[in-house]
Amino acid sequence: MRQHVFTGFGFGPIQGGLFVNEAFQSGNFRRIVVAEIDQELIDAVRTNNGTYFVNVAKADGIEVVKVDNIELYNPNVDDDRNILLDALSESTDITTCLPSVSFYTLGDNHVAALIGQGLQKSKAPAIIIYAAENNNHAAEILEDAVGKEMRTVPGGNVQFLNTVIGKMSRAVTNPVEIERMKLTPIAPGMDKAFLVEDFNRILVTQCMIKNFRPGIEVFIEKGDLLPFEEAKLYGHNAIHTLLAYLGKVKGYEKMTQLKQDKKIMKIAHDAFLQESGAALIKRYANLDDELFTKKGYKNYAEDLLERMTNPFLADTIERAGRDLLRKLAYNDRIFGTMALALEHGIEPHNMALGAMAGIAVLIEKAEENNLPLNLRFGSWHKLDDAKVEKILNWVWSNKTGKYANQLIKYVQLARRRLEVSLKA
Repeated sequence: MRQHVFTGFGFGPIQGGLFVNEAFQSGNFRRIVVAEIDQELIDAVRTNNGTYFVNVAKADGIEVVKVDNIELYNPNVDDDRNILLDALSESTDITTCLPSVSFYTLGDNHVAALIGQGLQKSKAPAIIIYAAENNNHAAEILEDAVGKEMRTVPGGNVQFLNTVIGKMSRAVTNPVEIERMKLTPIAPGMDKAFLVEDFNRILVTQCMIKNFRPGIEVFIEKGDLLPFEEAKLYGHNAIHTLLAYLGKVKGYEKMTQLKQDKKIMKIAHDAFLQESGAALIKRYANLDDELFTKKGYKNYAEDLLERMTNPFLADTIERAGRDLLRKLAYNDRIFGTMALALEHGIEPHNMALGAMAGIAVLIEKAEENNLPLNLRFGSWHKLDDAKVEKILNWVWSNKTGKYANQLIKYVQLARRRLEVSLKA
């Protein structure tokens, strides 16, 4: 008998292409419910009798997966919200897949409030709540927000779990691209399609609730998730962004075009193994996990480099490099990886090329990133060491650490090498 009930928040490609899909495929759930505020999307899936489609990019083509019997409700519609709260009161497995952790408390009927109300009326013997936002402490942030709404700490039968989601995905909204790639829309009549890669090695915090087994059984539980979260941020995310910035400077539009650029791929490969990997292996050598060995990390890096440039995923340089200011922040993927390398006595020359390429893109997109007029130099070729330092100090907004001066010097050196490093 199916004992589990699933409720998700946000119906994007990770929710639809990973969590809901895996819940459906497991056969362990008697009810699968998702809260979503896009009424057009809700109506399209409802009209299709709760069925939607996911396009899965494999190494040799695209497979279309059909998911049935899904309930979508809009928390801003009174009747829908009541049904949603009823579902939450019996849910055993809850997932948030939102743009960022700031969405937990955004709006009148926000996620933390709805989860809190659901927990207060819960009839479920145990509840796990996956936080799938791209933040190493998303689960703790969500738990705190829910606790404030409940005015108490959630009970011992409730556990908030962090996740490490290495599954690349996107929502394709261009009708021409959907037609060209022969993608199946989410539901008939929609100009929107879910496209996710064929990768399911998803890591989650170990469930500690006694005598409770999560409904989604394919996830890999880890007692301490932080090392793997860092491998994703300083490995997967850092190199993905580095590739996007170098590709943008070189004039590419698609991530798959980088496959044939030996110079860019070598920079990415060396940054991945000799800087990110070498530092993480030193940091977590005592963990006794295969990932943090030379062989394990090499396999991880080479697999990701192949997946990042998969032609069937058709990822764009623009999408992979978006949100420039966040990605160039002192503690984020690019400079966070460089600081990690320095901490372990490793010189981050390759990551610095990615950082310099990011600054080049920032100058090109000065207006949309609100770069001050006195920092709009027109072209990165017009930069000198002083201008590089001024730009980085503005981007970091004094939110720096002990390696700030060294990081600036590495980027200044990379400015002199970037053009030669990318030349065919």
